[in-house]
Amino acid sequence: MRGPVLREQLEPKPMSVGYGPLLAGLCDDAALFPPGNAPLSEAVPAHAEHGKSSHADLVGSFVFPEGRLGELADFLAQFPYPGELVLSLTVPRPSAMLPALERAGALDAVIVAALEIVVPTECGVDELFSALDEVSALHPDIALFVEVPRDARRTAILGRLAGSPYAAKFRTGGVVAEAYPDEAELAEAITTTVTAGIPFKATAGLHHAVRNTASGTGFEQHGFVNVLAAVAAALDGGDTHAVSSVLAERDGAALATRLAGLAADRAAEVRARFLSYGTCSIAEPLADLRALGLVPSTDSPTSEGTPA
Repeated sequence: MRGPVLREQLEPKPMSVGYGPLLAGLCDDAALFPPGNAPLSEAVPAHAEHGKSSHADLVGSFVFPEGRLGELADFLAQFPYPGELVLSLTVPRPSAMLPALERAGALDAVIVAALEIVVPTECGVDELFSALDEVSALHPDIALFVEVPRDARRTAILGRLAGSPYAAKFRTGGVVAEAYPDEAELAEAITTTVTAGIPFKATAGLHHAVRNTASGTGFEQHGFVNVLAAVAAALDGGDTHAVSSVLAERDGAALATRLAGLAADRAAEVRARFLSYGTCSIAEPLADLRALGLVPSTDSPTSEGTPA
């Protein structure tokens, strides 16, 4: 049985009018990351504006690289954040977790809700989980996500995540074509985690709601609405082939109809598995959701924020 920390920490935001359990807290704000690469002086105020907007319930944590905590400290000293800035810190290796938490803990109005841990090539599985256990014992209120590598360690790491209080993170794209897993690879990841009861989040590449070919680069990009529908298919007992077919679907109306037909308890179950995804834009997924009729047409930000 999974531990109580994961259930309490990682659940989507409570249901709100127009969003409900399927979409609340779905989009983690990763404005600082590629391809957006927003300056910190723009991204932090923008995140605050999202928190005051009509689409606030769509937005989850502010994803922040631990290597820039010093820059954040300098910025907040000049421009205090209005309220609490809830971070999901990305760290480049397991050994960086505790030092990052110590630095973040010194910042006023900053709360670390989660750590997203990269597993470098030289890090073994036992070393990884030893570090996770140490951090979890000291900080049981912080959710821990393991960015599952696409190498021979994947099976062992997923096996250890099953039944643990930790979650998975899957990279679904990037700045090169090779960073995008194909439908079969992502379907395998989804069916494995759903079957094993491992919550997961996604990062990079989910720039639009529906599966698409990116203009300019020609990259084949997954859609975040496809991922939601794929998790629902896996929960319904779909095998890897069935889940892969959902990931490949390019008919947005069909996907929207499928998701709109989910009962509230089923939608909540989908989101208990697919916790969130990082996006460098909140405006773009919101526009896509509006076009699909999945959120109110009035929810449309005029900008991503104003520089300080």
